[in-house]
Amino acid sequence: MMTLRPSEERGYADHGWLKSFHSFSFAGYHDPAHMGFGNLRVINEDRVAPGRGFGAHSHRDMEIISYVLSGELAHQDSLGNVLGIPPGDVQRMSAGSGVQHSEFNHAEGKTTHFLQIWIEPNAFGIAPSYEQKTFAELDKRGTLRLVASPDGAQGSVLIHADAKMYAGLFDGHEAATLALDARRKTYVHLIRGELEVNGHLLHAGDAALLEEESSLQLSQGQSAEVLVFDLAP
Repeated sequence: MMTLRPSEERGYADHGWLKSFHSFSFAGYHDPAHMGFGNLRVINEDRVAPGRGFGAHSHRDMEIISYVLSGELAHQDSLGNVLGIPPGDVQRMSAGSGVQHSEFNHAEGKTTHFLQIWIEPNAFGIAPSYEQKTFAELDKRGTLRLVASPDGAQGSVLIHADAKMYAGLFDGHEAATLALDARRKTYVHLIRGELEVNGHLLHAGDAALLEEESSLQLSQGQSAEVLVFDLAP
């Protein structure tokens, strides 16, 4: 079974310096029908104005992934990490027993566009930790590149959650198939462009929620960038 969630059905918040689309209930957006999917709890598509950002704030017991699309995100946390996150990098922060961090756009005249993703962990109260890796565009071209996993397989960032996250870029005749465990859930989020997902056309911001499916087929992309999540039931 596959359910489509159009982009325009997402929550939206405009704070002036921050414009954010919410795939699931978050902050002032509450929809009982969209509280998460499996152990995927948050996908926020954020655009942060130059010179602005999120001041120091706390998290605990959550796996948080940042995926930058354009601009750069400056990250600083209570673990001592002070890093920039450019497009192509995947950053993972395991909040565990508690961590503080801030995220800012220091680029002059340039908006930072990124996805903030939260996945519920399968271990609680662990020591907080941080990891950041670069995934080349070529490695995502016409395929699904594993970028986050519970065991760090294939050079992915390691998350303390029963989930995997893949990233892919598709144009023209490029296509990919992913075998699915029908007992699990699969969430497809199209970041930009157009892409056929199991024969259904998705546009930027759309999502496909799959349950009891054994295969995922991606094809007919037009400047498409996609994330695919393999999730706990």
